[in-house]
Amino acid sequence: MKINKLTSLLAALLLAPAAATAATYDIDTEGQHAFIDFKVNHLGFAWLHGRFNDFDGHFSFDPEDPEAASTEITIQTESVDSNHAERDRHLRSDDFLHVDEYPEARFVSTESKLDSDGNGTVTGELTLHGTTREVTLDVEHIGAGEDPWGGIRRGFYATTKFDMRDFGIDEEGNLGDAGQDVKLSISVEGIQR
Repeated sequence: MKINKLTSLLAALLLAPAAATAATYDIDTEGQHAFIDFKVNHLGFAWLHGRFNDFDGHFSFDPEDPEAASTEITIQTESVDSNHAERDRHLRSDDFLHVDEYPEARFVSTESKLDSDGNGTVTGELTLHGTTREVTLDVEHIGAGEDPWGGIRRGFYATTKFDMRDFGIDEEGNLGDAGQDVKLSISVEGIQR
């Protein structure tokens, strides 16, 4: 009798559907379906917009365990692009990004507070200009499903704001006090591994 119960239990465990696990997605930078944009206030008169053209990373997400989500993104700081060559040279200089000394910026998540739809916040460590600080992203899940080529994709949009001075960049003379706040937006479409 004990053997039959044990056999039945083992059979039930083996035949039961496997527990869902988080899928990992590589950010689709090759197809350019991802963007990292920023804007800062210029002297209180207008918004200065820019982006980083060269970055990569990945994220994981499981709707059954959304708080286990994670992400990691690495940005090549030299790829900064504000649509103005002279300004971009200044942004790459030691006044701002100091790309010779700090060629990469990086975000690594440490905590996710997402619901099963993928909306909520993700907190992590942002390393910029050789300084690491905690930032929180407001995250919106855009969608997921099969693409026309048989792959599985998932997309998110995230925003955050931080003060450049927290990362050792103080350019009040060039941008004004209001210009110290950077508004960052990250739009990613990932391809499931």
